[in-house]
Amino acid sequence: MALYEHVFLTRQDASNAQVDALVEQFKGIIAAGGGKIDKTEYWGVKSIAFRIKKNRKAHYTLMNIDAPAPAVAEMERQMSLSEDVIRFMTVKVEALEEGPSAQMRRRDDREERSSFGDDRGFGGGGRSFGDRPDRGGGFGSSRGRREERNDAPVEAN
Repeated sequence: MALYEHVFLTRQDASNAQVDALVEQFKGIIAAGGGKIDKTEYWGVKSIAFRIKKNRKAHYTLMNIDAPAPAVAEMERQMSLSEDVIRFMTVKVEALEEGPSAQMRRRDDREERSSFGDDRGFGGGGRSFGDRPDRGGGFGSSRGRREERNDAPVEAN
């Protein structure tokens, strides 16, 4: 059987229960076709880059699938008929990713750095405008003042 990563977007006004029901429906289609779903991740409601079927946000869901191609094709056909699913994408992969996906790891990183003063230098870092050694001083520095520079005219030979 082939391995697939499948992401689908559900309408923004669908409830979490409706999204879970869709996932269970698609799991049933894959199981009926002789495959299995190894992992399912709900990524939450996120903004999308452009409006799709009058939606500016969508529920994102990832499924790692181990199934024959006809089962995946049937699941995609059912998704295209569903009014709740606004987009989907299936990618065939060599191996399924173990553990949380990159999207979930990013969410975990954000939760760890949720307070100000984190490692990115925001808030409480102790830096002021004049602390950049490559930029000269901060406000009121002598950089750019002609009277303090040594700009003596050079005589030509």
